[in-house]
Amino acid sequence: MSPLGIFHTTVSVLPVGFGLYALLRDGRIDLKTRVGKLYWLTMLVGSMTALGLIPTNGFTPGQVLTLLTLGLLLASVLTLRGNWRAEGYVQTVSLTLSYFLLWFFTTTETLTRLPKGDPFASGPTDPALLPVRLVLLVALAVGLTLQVRKLRAVPVTVR
Repeated sequence: MSPLGIFHTTVSVLPVGFGLYALLRDGRIDLKTRVGKLYWLTMLVGSMTALGLIPTNGFTPGQVLTLLTLGLLLASVLTLRGNWRAEGYVQTVSLTLSYFLLWFFTTTETLTRLPKGDPFASGPTDPALLPVRLVLLVALAVGLTLQVRKLRAVPVTVR
């Protein structure tokens, strides 16, 4: 593994924990909290370093998903000073989608490398990954539904 690969892997593991902690504690990843800021920063660094690791044989799905992740992180920040209701929805959906993409990458990378010598999947397009991705998609749909319901229940306040 290259030094960039080691750095990327180390940094990219952090938002898994930060995101999980934020979701369990607050029901969403909120940029107004310390853990939300740490999630955002480590996701940004992990995404930027991922672009340096993806092979340059043309434009790949990995690059597209990484650019999408960066776009979601940008959208979550651009709403911080907007209308409270819109801010909550855009930030919540953006950061939850980025967390989903993080899990998409994490499970793909892990299951194409482990167990050592006989990995679960032969590569990112292996059909064996479909059930894993389906579980992630269901978790995303359920999680986003719960988050949006919670946001709707919060009374609108004037700033």
